[in-house]
Amino acid sequence: MFYLGVDLGTSSIKLVVMDEKGNIQATAGAEYGLSFPKPGWSEQSPADWVKGMKESFKKLSEKIDLKKVKGISFGGQMHGLVILDEKDNVIRPAILWNDGRTQKECDYLNKTVGREKISSYTANMALTGFTAPKILWVKENEPENFKKICKIMLPKDYLAYVLTGVHCTDYSDASGMLLLDVKNKRWSEEMMKLCDVKESQLAKLYESYEVVGTVKADIAAELGLGSDVKVTAGAGDNAAGAIGTGTVKDGMTIVSLGTSGTVFTASDKFAVDDKNALHMFAHANGKYHLMGCMLSAASSNKWWMDEIIGTKDYAGEQKAITTLGENHVYYLPYLMGERTPHNNPNARGSFVGMTMDTTRADMTQAVLEGVTFALRDSLEIARSLGVKIDTIRATGGGAKSPLWRKLLANIMNVNVEIMNSEEGPGYGAAILAAVGCGEYASVEEATEKIVKVSEKLSPDADLVKKYEVKYNVWRKIYPALKDAFDDIATK
Repeated sequence: MFYLGVDLGTSSIKLVVMDEKGNIQATAGAEYGLSFPKPGWSEQSPADWVKGMKESFKKLSEKIDLKKVKGISFGGQMHGLVILDEKDNVIRPAILWNDGRTQKECDYLNKTVGREKISSYTANMALTGFTAPKILWVKENEPENFKKICKIMLPKDYLAYVLTGVHCTDYSDASGMLLLDVKNKRWSEEMMKLCDVKESQLAKLYESYEVVGTVKADIAAELGLGSDVKVTAGAGDNAAGAIGTGTVKDGMTIVSLGTSGTVFTASDKFAVDDKNALHMFAHANGKYHLMGCMLSAASSNKWWMDEIIGTKDYAGEQKAITTLGENHVYYLPYLMGERTPHNNPNARGSFVGMTMDTTRADMTQAVLEGVTFALRDSLEIARSLGVKIDTIRATGGGAKSPLWRKLLANIMNVNVEIMNSEEGPGYGAAILAAVGCGEYASVEEATEKIVKVSEKLSPDADLVKKYEVKYNVWRKIYPALKDAFDDIATK
């Protein structure tokens, strides 16, 4: 039997098929575009997700027998606002996780209502990427659309609806909406009231590994699937990625170098720090996790390579980087504003320290180092809470780069583990599908049997010292430019 994971990313969708022992049988994917109607805005058409999913199923059908697929699950981009009318038609383009238009709404929630009060309702503070502020924005700026809302969904859950006809979500993804009482795993009555939302407009909540329904007969026939294919709820991309790397035991940590960047630490217990510096979300294994998130991680490198240098030869550009720990150029990776630790949508990407002898390689290296420094910010907050982190599991497209893995090890002073599969959230979703179908008794059992470490890299003491100095210089740049960023954004 096969189990299929759908990884709904920001720029592409990827389907991963594994057998009952976790061996990858086939993958397929499709790309789609983003829309930026105004600076700091980010939208996408859910129809493009559906089109990409169907195209990917067609590609898979040319590689494997899809009739062997027993279960399907999801890992998806979080926080996006998908709103449906009474006929389940999409009302407007989805407002994505990296959209920064809701600062006014976040100020209302954090300052007028009060950050402490919002945190007591949801275990988190309001951030521009979260879903609840987007709902308030639609209410204020698009009242006619707001009146039409019958269902509020997250991106991956819209695909689950297309397959099953069920309006569902899981606790991990719902944690990032700012509508969930994370501690008690239920919709927050207080937040629904603040957002003028009824519980009937929200999806039914499930654990990530629970079955929500089966693929509808007409959709199964269209996609080439057999009958009675079970669909489990799935998880937010970071939680699904954590399952795919076996990060399920208390204290285990992954660092993801995807479009966005995350530092994700599994936790058996619910705990919130006083300043809400890290997110406290539900995990896909039924427990919890701490997470710091930066908005432009590998996408910083993609922007630099594609738009500025004008090349797709990422590996070739990195070959020119031969000396580490001595670069005099620094980069702030805040192309879409930033979440952890600054919570500032006005922050912007910046290069500092260029001289007449600065080279193209220096600039490329600065981008990779700047993203890694920003990820270390989250790691240091977790360490300040008493979490001991001496090993991380690296995932995401950026983690495929040997140079970037070396930077992670030495800038963060940790051992870096690479897992036997690099399929990320899609692989984690396939594991969740296997658990939902009864192939394994629990997520923990599945990951213990399936996920293995294939490579381990240790830090170099000399480089660690050099990067400690560089990191402390880099940390001074954002505070020095903060007022300028605010001026740029408002004038």
